[in-house]
Amino acid sequence: MAERLAGFGLVVGVGDLGVGKQPDAQIVTYALGSCIGVCAFDPVTRVGGMLHFMLPQPAEGSSDGIERPALYASTGLPLLFRRLQEAGALRERCIVCAAGGAEIVGAAGAFAIGKRNRTILRKLCWKDGTALAAEDVGNDFARTLVLSLVDGAVKVRSHGAERVLWQPGMPTRPAPTATRMPTLEGT
Repeated sequence: MAERLAGFGLVVGVGDLGVGKQPDAQIVTYALGSCIGVCAFDPVTRVGGMLHFMLPQPAEGSSDGIERPALYASTGLPLLFRRLQEAGALRERCIVCAAGGAEIVGAAGAFAIGKRNRTILRKLCWKDGTALAAEDVGNDFARTLVLSLVDGAVKVRSHGAERVLWQPGMPTRPAPTATRMPTLEGT
């Protein structure tokens, strides 16, 4: 479960998610290597949430997706949107951003977890008709993802620098349609 820390807001750990509505707070997750952080913000209700998933999906026949749903994209992403809706957000208004999915250890390795995570994220978004407004994925370095609950601004930190991934006034991408599968650029 996400932890509220004074001065930091809501901190989401690996394989966890958090949802909040604090006008002066933020939601943050650290150490996004091959893991992916997905954040969503409803600008009308100012409800925001973040998921830090580690793997694409649980092994077949495993109960892990039920016991620890935020660990996986396939179970964590639907749970994130369910929790956001329970808190008052409307999915169709949510600004959704993602960061992570790096190949930290041997990009040509047999597991390629970062690439598999990026691929399933795109597939799930396409299937649900969810547009990623912005993303910072791939490459070979870890990131920190920060969502402001004040205005929905999303920042990414890496290599000691911080940059704005999305903020009000920036364009959002149209939702994917069944006739237009998203490209897998950056994978």
